[in-house]
Amino acid sequence: MSSGTKKTKLEIVGLSYSQTQSGAYALVLGEAKGKRRLPIIIGGFEAQAIAIELEKMTPSRPLTHDLFKSFAGAFNIELTEVLIYNLVEGIFFAKLICTNGTNDVEIDARTSDAIALAVRFNCPIYTFEFILSQAGIVLEDEKPEQTLAEETVAGEMTSDDEILKEASGPELHRKTVKELEEMLTKALADENYERASHIRDELNIRKSS
Repeated sequence: MSSGTKKTKLEIVGLSYSQTQSGAYALVLGEAKGKRRLPIIIGGFEAQAIAIELEKMTPSRPLTHDLFKSFAGAFNIELTEVLIYNLVEGIFFAKLICTNGTNDVEIDARTSDAIALAVRFNCPIYTFEFILSQAGIVLEDEKPEQTLAEETVAGEMTSDDEILKEASGPELHRKTVKELEEMLTKALADENYERASHIRDELNIRKSS
């Protein structure tokens, strides 16, 4: 295996609104043992699917990615790994590494869908060194995180601090804990999981302060 095709484990660093593409989100992955960040622009539906699972929310009815997991489980198929294996003209390519205990199968998938499934199966996410070298953003020790480069292959990047700021709108700061809890209940009932995620974040901030 060449150095460029050496696999590197990634972790989800954050999720934020895209400032350049309407209706899109920036999913930021970071190498588990390093400072590089890999930002990927994804759609709103996939962003919601990832956020719901990260927040451990339970939708009233199974979402598409939940259905896929249940379907796989019914036939004893396990997702063991997600691999982001290529980058062509700003588009990331990923595949699912699945097994039924006897046979291992690789299935092509959109990166956003692959990661939405990875968080549900609790499986590792990897990419190759050449992709990190091309599209990764390096965090320097002497630079604060808010000075991260704003340009990526996809044309959008936000810092970790900005990602956290996006978690709650300014109007949530003015609500009481009781009001926030009522809003959270309503958002979940309306299946507005993006809104629910923001409210949950604000509640967590209140409880930790």
